Amino acid sequence: MTAAENVCYTLINVPMDSEPPSEISLKNDLGNNCDMSAFLTSFPSLEKGDVKLKTEALKKVIIMILNGEKLPGLLMTIIRFVLPLQDHTIKKLLLVFWEIVPKTTPDGRLLQEMILVCDAYRKDLQHPNEFIRGSTLRFLCKLKEAELLEPLMPAIRACLEHRHSYVRRNAVLAIYTIYRNFEHLIPDAPELIHDFLVNEKDASCKRNAFMMLIHADQDRALDYLSTCIDQVQTFGDILQLVIVELIYKVCHANPSERARFIRCIYNLLQSSSPAVKYEAAGTLVTLSSAPTAIKAAAQCYIDLIIKESDNNVKLIVLDRLIELKEHPSHERVLQDLVMDILRVLSTPDLEVRKKTLQLALDLVSSRNVEELVIVLKKEVIKTNNVTEHEDTDKYRQLLVRTLHSCSVRFPDMAANVIPVLMEFLSDNNEAAAADVLEFVREAIQRFENLRPLIVEKMLEVFHAIKSVKIYRGALWILGEYCSTKEDIQSVMTEVRRSLGEIPIVESEIKKEAGELKPEEEVSVGPAQKLVTEMGTYATQSALSSSRPAKKEEDRPPLRGFLLDGDFFVAASLATTLTKIALRYVSLVQEKKKQNSFNAEAMLLMATILHLGKSSLPKKPITDDDVDRISLCLKVLSECSPLMNDIFNKECRQSLSHMLSAKLEEEKLSQKKESEKRNVTIQPDDPISFMQLTAKNEMSSKEDQFQLSLLAAMGNTQRKEAADPLASKLNKVVTQLTGFSDPVYAEAYVHVNQYDIVLDVLVVNQTSDTLQNCTLELATLGDLKLVEKPSPLTLAPHDFANIKANVKVASTENGIIFGNVVYDVSGAASDRNCVVLSDIHIDIMDYIQPASCTDAEFRQMWAEFEWENKVTVNTNIVDLNEYLQHILKSTNMKCLTPEKALSGYCGFMAANLYARSIFGEDALANVSIEKPIHLGPEAPVTGHIRIRAKSQGMALSLGDKINLSQKKTSL
Repeated sequence: MTAAENVCYTLINVPMDSEPPSEISLKNDLGNNCDMSAFLTSFPSLEKGDVKLKTEALKKVIIMILNGEKLPGLLMTIIRFVLPLQDHTIKKLLLVFWEIVPKTTPDGRLLQEMILVCDAYRKDLQHPNEFIRGSTLRFLCKLKEAELLEPLMPAIRACLEHRHSYVRRNAVLAIYTIYRNFEHLIPDAPELIHDFLVNEKDASCKRNAFMMLIHADQDRALDYLSTCIDQVQTFGDILQLVIVELIYKVCHANPSERARFIRCIYNLLQSSSPAVKYEAAGTLVTLSSAPTAIKAAAQCYIDLIIKESDNNVKLIVLDRLIELKEHPSHERVLQDLVMDILRVLSTPDLEVRKKTLQLALDLVSSRNVEELVIVLKKEVIKTNNVTEHEDTDKYRQLLVRTLHSCSVRFPDMAANVIPVLMEFLSDNNEAAAADVLEFVREAIQRFENLRPLIVEKMLEVFHAIKSVKIYRGALWILGEYCSTKEDIQSVMTEVRRSLGEIPIVESEIKKEAGELKPEEEVSVGPAQKLVTEMGTYATQSALSSSRPAKKEEDRPPLRGFLLDGDFFVAASLATTLTKIALRYVSLVQEKKKQNSFNAEAMLLMATILHLGKSSLPKKPITDDDVDRISLCLKVLSECSPLMNDIFNKECRQSLSHMLSAKLEEEKLSQKKESEKRNVTIQPDDPISFMQLTAKNEMSSKEDQFQLSLLAAMGNTQRKEAADPLASKLNKVVTQLTGFSDPVYAEAYVHVNQYDIVLDVLVVNQTSDTLQNCTLELATLGDLKLVEKPSPLTLAPHDFANIKANVKVASTENGIIFGNVVYDVSGAASDRNCVVLSDIHIDIMDYIQPASCTDAEFRQMWAEFEWENKVTVNTNIVDLNEYLQHILKSTNMKCLTPEKALSGYCGFMAANLYARSIFGEDALANVSIEKPIHLGPEAPVTGHIRIRAKSQGMALSLGDKINLSQKKTSL
């Protein structure tokens, strides 16, 4: 472990603008600004000295030593004038000073002055103040000189019997570290601590003592645990956590001991401490795969999620449950706990609810699907009346999608789900209503027996639909699946009701030019031209009424959409009317009724066309909509069998094909996931029998405590590499200066999620001592330097490692630049400077593939304001190969299904999506073609359009694509 990676005990803030003081001034300050000879003759004056000044001087000394200054002349000054002081701040600073000051001569022997220091600390270990005793004991844990510790051993032993627990627990830690580093100083430490543990009452002291026995003498720790295993539940949580660690390590090393301690772990699942319950559940899962153990651990996790208020904790524990589910044998146990898992939905956080619903959906089976659907239906109904929370609409969408998935997997449930969900077609939230509509469309196509029910419910809510997009979808479903005469008549009635009085133009003009009522004010205004039903102009009187305008919601919904200028819904209505009219003709034999129904449908289309051509709507009808309505009028006037087949058969077949392809794609993705989860055992793999396995082979399994510690320290890669330095071999060394520069520098760039750690090697290539050698860094982009690296002193041809942390705030390319500045010892010139090469931070370290629905992609595409259009410039000649190359270069995921990309037709369009670790979305649309007229070896051409919420991300992703295109060589 390098010096930079050592455990940090104390953080010292150094003001950057302060001037380093000289050794003479520090001596004067530490000597209270008096004549030094006066101190030698007059000791009482020290007691009356300025303690505040000495405190500041001692801080400066500590900072200077940390910066590489030696200051050997100050050692005796501090021993004589500062060490005898009783001020607590001075004593605390002295502990830091003695920790960092060199204590040996160049040949490795202990300095004679340290004998005086040792005597002072022997007195501090016998001090009546427990804070001074405890602080001194903590300081002794950091000493690495056995000669200094040996005279203090009796005093350290005596501290085990002190009245205050703060002193006793620090004495245990001191004995543990001394025993670990210098066993000969206290060979009987395990026995001493065991006796101490038996008689000790304080929880923190017992925890420290027990932890020492775990690492120093595990047998004694087990002996103690055996004597009190029935009282473990009464212990404090800090001691219980250490007991869980011991049991895990013992059972991990010697699986035959599991039966001895598994009951204790079961008992700790009932602990009052959430931390103990969490660790006990994790240990129980690793020690036993019995269904009862898995069920107890899962139940414990569920209770923790429900009772814990912190959402981060909930998400962490949910991840543990999801990990349990990944094991095939554990999944069956968890299926019985689905209803308990659904209790987590009481949490208001959307992310927790999302993970919970996904977990429940993965665990649902034919045994519990009915109960799951009942709970989800209740949750959906609850969201109907709750509007105060901002995530209610998104939660409702999640519930709808979950119910949709349940109904697809278990068709028997669809009849229970559909009536509840169809109430939400009239919801104000268009996204939730769109999800319901998509579900209804799929259900009505797949489940023929439910079609009458769905049509009936659709007719009930049809008039209340508020969104034009949902209205169009509802019209399509009614037109496609109304198969009886009564249903067709009902649809026509609902359409007439939603359209209001017809002809629309005439009725609207009548409203504007209605009879004046007595209470209405009359005002004179300019004459206004209006359009009559026949399309001719009529002039209104200059006397115009100033009646209050009718509220928008008083209009029937379809009429309101048309007057707002949305005629796309009119084209949809025309198609629906044509379908039901053609179907009505085939169902009813009477010619009169046939003609009457067709005439009514044609009248509705004609009045809509008339309205579109008038000046009443806010926007005129488009040519496309006119063509569509005119086509429908022509079809109804001719009623040819070919058109009947196109409208009433081929539309439904297209939907069927689309749903089949979608279902096949989902099954394929599920199959891939299940193949990943299943542990495949090869035919020639050896079979491991626990009874025949040697102990050293058992202990070779991964230690969960060690893995979690490495993960917390950000060293997860060391799990794969036996050598801690092996991970660096995969890194690229960035050279920062030239080989002929006086200071050579190179860096490893470690990217760790939101942080970038620069490990810079600085080499002094001169024969001079370089003082105040400082690495000065600056950043460009959304990067921020966390702290300025401390100055160093480099001996001739010496080297040092400097670490710098850079915080990353968003996903965009960043540049780190700077220089190395230093002073040459003894030179009178100004500071020297060596400029460093720039370090470019790659955006790909922060982008991860992600998926979203087509509707979400379209919504984001419309919302994102930054677009970057990249021209394809490559020598790849195959379309699919180019797409795969772009996916690999950008870490994006292709949302376009594989079937849509299969085949060869000379062009390709695909949607790509990715999300950064900061939650930023990146969209891309690839439109490429193969110019066949240029020959088979012609490269791919086209464009890639990138959209993102921030400009930096769109530009950075475009730069990355451009760079990867240019690097391609085939």
